[in-house]
Amino acid sequence: MDLDPVLLSRFQFGFVMSFHFLFPAFTIGVASWLAVLEALWLKTGRAEFRTLYKFWIKIFAVSFGVGVVTGIVMTYQFGTNWSELSRIGGSILGPLLGYEVVMAFFLEAGFLGIMLFGWDKVPRAVHLAATCAVAVGTAISAFWILSANSFLHTPAGYEVVNGILEPTDWLAIVFNPSFPIRFLHTVTAAYLTTAFVIIGVSAWYLLRGRVVLESRQAFSMGLWLIAVLTPLQIVLGDQSGLEVRAHQPAKLAAIEAHWQTGGDVPLILFAWPDQAGEKNDFVLEIPHIGSLILTHSWGGSVQGLKDFPADQRPPVAIVFWTFRIMVGLGFLMLGAGLLGLALRAAGRLYDSRWFQRIMVAMIPSGFVAVIAGWYTTEIGRQPWVVQGILRTADAHSPVGGGSVLLSVVLFVLIYAMLLGSAVYYIVKLIRIGPEAPEADREETRKTPARPFSLPDASFGSGE
Repeated sequence: MDLDPVLLSRFQFGFVMSFHFLFPAFTIGVASWLAVLEALWLKTGRAEFRTLYKFWIKIFAVSFGVGVVTGIVMTYQFGTNWSELSRIGGSILGPLLGYEVVMAFFLEAGFLGIMLFGWDKVPRAVHLAATCAVAVGTAISAFWILSANSFLHTPAGYEVVNGILEPTDWLAIVFNPSFPIRFLHTVTAAYLTTAFVIIGVSAWYLLRGRVVLESRQAFSMGLWLIAVLTPLQIVLGDQSGLEVRAHQPAKLAAIEAHWQTGGDVPLILFAWPDQAGEKNDFVLEIPHIGSLILTHSWGGSVQGLKDFPADQRPPVAIVFWTFRIMVGLGFLMLGAGLLGLALRAAGRLYDSRWFQRIMVAMIPSGFVAVIAGWYTTEIGRQPWVVQGILRTADAHSPVGGGSVLLSVVLFVLIYAMLLGSAVYYIVKLIRIGPEAPEADREETRKTPARPFSLPDASFGSGE
């Protein structure tokens, strides 16, 4: 059996990345949510903010821990599976990833202990500062990771010396053309992912009449957030599309399944792209709108896939459909935000059970959207690992397909156990729910201070 080590390595990295990305996409938002809750509690003295903080910090702790563990493994793959990328681009990628460790990971690690274990052990202002430091650390981590990743898409500030990428302008490298909009788009997606989890969990409690005061507060705050951020995210997505058109036209052509270059192009809503035949089957489209969206002009010209050699085109069907999954979920989120505003104006926000059921069902929407968006971005770059400079096939390590297959199987098994354990524990925490404010103020053996602890009498209960 002929095993393709490059394809297997791509699958392995994509699998590990997909698994890992679920957790930062959540913890970035939860860290900021915790900082807001603690600041509101200190400002108002209202017990529901403290109760929510002490509940969500448990979920944050689990998610953060799994995210760190799965993220560390990813860096090793640059040496084991992609050594040529490390050799050729290490002078640039190494420092960028190193800055993430020194500036973000050390900051998070330094204050995480105070945040998790320092409640009632340090002054309140110090604990708030620690929570804010961790929240800032998650954003800094996203900054450097996305800067390094964006360099692969739109390399800048370098020169090629003896086949090696050497830095010439670090400011241009860090703030490469695609980085600013991708950073804003990704962080906003993380906040939306968190918001839909918080809203959905709060709606689940409201449907069951549990911790009503705290759940109403979290439900309302989350809906305000998506009402503001979802329209902003659509605008950021539009700007990201313009950036892709300018720097990665083959990716844009694959996203829209446009084969011929021309103006006045339609917006293809659905189709079945036939890459071998260079055409689309079963097409549903809206005339003219494609040019308007992609170029911001009625008859603007869009470059087609046939302008690029066949071996430089991304896998069209995958990119086409993952993009539509992301966009479709984005407009569902917009609809949820608008419904929330309408129900709030009508005074029906907390007693519309049908709406609460919808929000429970939308808990996974943010995770699916960020993964679909990530697939669109990364698969759309193929066949390049560094756009226009280094092909993915040329970045691989000299390792056999059998060895890669073994590591893929081990990764899938271990990560499945990790994900299963994390989801089980988080669901268990959610089923137990926030403690009542009175119990929250009591330090008893049934309410330990450790962030991972579960009340013994409630563990395993159905509600």
